[in-house]
Amino acid sequence: MGLPVLEADLGPRVRAGFTTRAGGVSGEPWGTLNVGLFVGDRPADVRANRELVGQWAGAPVVFGEQVHGARALVLDGPPATEDGSAGRADALVATTPQIAVGVYVADCVPLLLADADAGVVAAVHAGRAGLVAGVVRAAVDAMRARGAAPDRLRAVVGPSIGGHSYEVPEAMRADVAAAVPEAWAVTRWGTPGVDLGAGVAAELARAGVRQVTRLSTCTFTDERLYSHRRASAAGVATGRFAGVIRLVR
Repeated sequence: MGLPVLEADLGPRVRAGFTTRAGGVSGEPWGTLNVGLFVGDRPADVRANRELVGQWAGAPVVFGEQVHGARALVLDGPPATEDGSAGRADALVATTPQIAVGVYVADCVPLLLADADAGVVAAVHAGRAGLVAGVVRAAVDAMRARGAAPDRLRAVVGPSIGGHSYEVPEAMRADVAAAVPEAWAVTRWGTPGVDLGAGVAAELARAGVRQVTRLSTCTFTDERLYSHRRASAAGVATGRFAGVIRLVR
C-alpha cells in the first residue's frame, strides 16, 4: 500500500503532492507522518518519515530551515551540508531530478510550482509573514532566472488554514491587507481573519502565473492534516505535513 498523498497535477515530468498525517512511524501526539523537526518528536522518527516521503517522490527530499522570510534558494544538485538541509530559505527551487524539494507546514500555505519545459520546480512556504514579505514573487523570480516562463508556469496552492478559521487581531488583518488586499477575511465567528490561500493566489496572478489550482482543504477543520491552531486550542503538540515536488526524467 502506497503512502497516502494528496497528489497535485503540475503537468508531465513532474511528481508533486501533499502528505497527510497518515503512513508514518511517529507516536502520539504526532502520529504518524510528522516531517517536522523541533516539534518535540523523536528525530529518528522524523528522518524515517522523510525517507518514506522520498520513496514516494523517487528521490531524497531536501528541506530548508524555514524562517517566515522571502529567501528563494536554487538547488542544482543535492546540498553539500552534512544533514542534507538546504539552509535558511522559505522557497526551494530545483533544476535537477536528483532531488525533490519540500516545505513543511501546519496551517501555512505549501505552494508548488513547475515549468517542466524549462526543467525547474519549486516548493514554497507561505505563512502570514512570508506572504507579506514577498516569498511568492521571490520564488517566481528565481524560477524565471533559470528559464521558467510565467505563461508556462503551473501552480498548486496547497491545503492551509482557511480565512473562515484564521482569526487574527484587527490590526494584524489591516497590516496583511495593506500588502496583499485579497488576504482580508472574516471568520465564521464574524471576527477579523486572514485568507492565506487567497493571498497566495493573488500574488501568483500579479507575477503573471495564470495556471493556478487552489485546494480548498482547510487544515483547521480537516483532521487528516496537521494544524498548529487546532492543536494549540486543544493544548497538545502537533507535527508538520509536507508539500513536495520533483522533476521526473
